[in-house]
Amino acid sequence: MKTERTPLFCDADLAERIELAESQLIEATAVAAHRRLANDRGFVIPIAGGLASFADHDSPFNKVVGLGFGGVPTTRELDEIEHAYAAVGAPVQVELPHLADPEIGIALSRRGYQLESFENVLGIAIDNRYDVTLPDGIEIRPSGDQELDVWLNVMADAVAVPDTQGVPWREEFPRETYIEAERDAAAADIRRYIALLNGEIAGGAGLRTADGIAQFAGAATLPAHRRHGIQSALLFTRLSDAAAAGCDVGVITTQPASKSQQNAQRSGFNLLYTRAVLVKHLDAT
Repeated sequence: MKTERTPLFCDADLAERIELAESQLIEATAVAAHRRLANDRGFVIPIAGGLASFADHDSPFNKVVGLGFGGVPTTRELDEIEHAYAAVGAPVQVELPHLADPEIGIALSRRGYQLESFENVLGIAIDNRYDVTLPDGIEIRPSGDQELDVWLNVMADAVAVPDTQGVPWREEFPRETYIEAERDAAAADIRRYIALLNGEIAGGAGLRTADGIAQFAGAATLPAHRRHGIQSALLFTRLSDAAAAGCDVGVITTQPASKSQQNAQRSGFNLLYTRAVLVKHLDAT
């Protein structure tokens, strides 16, 4: 049942909490990749309250996150991370919140970083409890380690046929790269869920809770089962679990104007802030 709620207001303090949670997730995922690969190429480097991560070749977790609330990175700090990425043959990708210190964007632009895309961070104030009543035929259940490969393949199959509404993702990853990245993320204290429609696996999702922030770490529905309420069922089940874990804020990251953003806003999420994706390629001078 939908109820009227006051839109969640995001000030710099809340944005800093969310970005800290994001940094912790990226770090844990990168460390899991380093353990899996054991090749000494990966790194996690603290920088100005955030971190620079290299998890694996072409991994979606190769990026600089959490900047904006711990001062402007120094020339020496930026030199260090740029050299680290260059050593592994990767560009430097910075995800910078628009609530960050504006001097950071200026400093990056002067060093040759280019604005390539945006992503939206939406949030919701989590209620004390939820009464989750799912539509007939839909079941949401935890997905344990014994079916990790099943969960990974469901997520990969769903992502391979994305919704086309809104601004497209600027990055595309081979199936195996996506699966290994999700395998690493699964080791970062992410709860996994499987959705069933009339007894058939229809989708999956993830949830990470830390320090009162619930991160809705991806949700996907197989193409044949879309438009049947799977996404909403996954969302409200995770909201209920986040409330039980004592979280006060839930966050989800989407592409601008995407179906995912539309679904989240229909479910009570509000746009909190936007991250600019700034990239310095290896050949930038």
